[in-house]
Amino acid sequence: MKNRLDKTVAFLKEKGFEKPEIGIILGTGLGQLIEHIDIEKEISYNHIPHFPTATVEFHQGKFIYGELSGKKVVVMQGRFHFYEGYSLQDITYPVRIMKQLGIQKLLVSNAAGAINKNFKKGDLMLIDDHINLQGGSPLAFKGVSQFGERFVDMLAPYDKEMNTTFKHIAKQEDITLHQGVYASVVGPQLETRAEYRYLGIIGADAVGMSTVPEVIVANHLQLPVAAISVLTDECDPDNLQPVNVEEIIAVAKQAEPKLVTLFKGLIESI
Repeated sequence: MKNRLDKTVAFLKEKGFEKPEIGIILGTGLGQLIEHIDIEKEISYNHIPHFPTATVEFHQGKFIYGELSGKKVVVMQGRFHFYEGYSLQDITYPVRIMKQLGIQKLLVSNAAGAINKNFKKGDLMLIDDHINLQGGSPLAFKGVSQFGERFVDMLAPYDKEMNTTFKHIAKQEDITLHQGVYASVVGPQLETRAEYRYLGIIGADAVGMSTVPEVIVANHLQLPVAAISVLTDECDPDNLQPVNVEEIIAVAKQAEPKLVTLFKGLIESI
């Protein structure tokens, strides 16, 4: 892995991806933040050596470098998922790249289903903790100790300082920002009614198919990370409706300006 990482980082630096301060991973239907960035460089994933390629039709698949709120940022417009057939090491490869490029903090967004019945479609949830239901770890490979401590402590995987700042900005801007536990499943199928009940019983407030692998690797790299879910549907097993992916994307886009406000506000405060 080290040789691949070195080649990818050297390529990106050659293309002008120099000393970003903050890394950002944008989730499903969440691309409006790009409009607020003074873009200096952008490159498609399939042009980057050893980089996976996004296969989901509503993910753009671009690595973007520029300035946002006075800070140099590197942004993944489109992420990778376990359900696309990638390994957990592939999915988290970009986090390692961003760290080697120089980022000091990582911000992550995703679209998720609300398990907590007090949370509504279009709300935002600040992730305070998570449950890994993907059946594996991005750290389970030979030689992982070359990159950091093998047995990573996950007592507090989400940075408390950034989470406190997010809550402060949300209060100032009158944005509803719940706080809760995110369960990460494999997908791509949506959950059954019984599975939604199970997720509620084990303590999940929201469910999605991403984020946790990236957060595990960020902790492995001692990289402070914070994550926000845009809640795109309500997963009440007693009143479940058929899934409409187009509607999920539409709800994400409607809620996204609130996410942009929070991300920009946090970056300004750093």
